Amino acid sequence: MFVLVNGSSTKEFIPLKGLRQGDPLALFFLFLIVVESLAGVVRNAVEKNMVESLEVGAKKVKVNMLQYADDTMFFCKANIKSVFNIKTLLSCFELALGLKVNFLISNIGGVRVDHYTICRFANILNCEEVKTPFKYLGMFVVGYHRKEAF
Repeated sequence: MFVLVNGSSTKEFIPLKGLRQGDPLALFFLFLIVVESLAGVVRNAVEKNMVESLEVGAKKVKVNMLQYADDTMFFCKANIKSVFNIKTLLSCFELALGLKVNFLISNIGGVRVDHYTICRFANILNCEEVKTPFKYLGMFVVGYHRKEAF
């Protein structure tokens, strides 16, 4: 087994002891490992042009996923290919790890995307549409209203 420290792998080692049952951090560490694997799969999908990242700011920083605790937000261009591929990635993630994505409490929204398109994507993902502004982690998320792209 290897561990990445500041982007560099350590020497190979054989773990002698696993996570201890009852350790309050054990579930947290397991969850981080699982979620990091999802981030890696999404990065690969972006590199292979399966999902088109959203470009943000003047420097056009590519954003495709944000995670906080057990919440994940995906960002992509509003096209059918990206939505289908995110759905496929999540289905593979479920099958590989035995976890379930609860689409019934999931939402999809868009900035400067027409209502019909969002409804079509919501049907593909089997989730509800959310309209801006909405609250996330106690803060309001609002749409971008200027004409030029941000």
